[in-house]
Amino acid sequence: MTFDEYQKKALTTAMFSGNELLDLAHWALGITGESGEIAEKVKKIIRDSKSVVTNEAKTEIAKEIGDVLWYLAILSDHLGVSFETVAQNNLEKLKNRKAESKISGSGDNR
Repeated sequence: MTFDEYQKKALTTAMFSGNELLDLAHWALGITGESGEIAEKVKKIIRDSKSVVTNEAKTEIAKEIGDVLWYLAILSDHLGVSFETVAQNNLEKLKNRKAESKISGSGDNR
């Protein structure tokens, strides 16, 4: 499945308010919330599982990654950008940073 195919299928399960700003906030906050759930699961591995990452924990984290992926696909569509283009542009950006020895550090435009 391509990223664009995923995006098209993800859109069949999305709910829209009809308000551009509210929908933008909904998708952005969804990404943040689901990312927080990943962090929470990792925290509990450290706190409750003596830092042992079990197969069950990996499965649960993978589910949350899927939720992040869904929100990213919907947000990309909301912005009028194909998910495939987002993925390709990101890989190109990182390739260029690596070629310029700027893969580490901070700032958007390295």
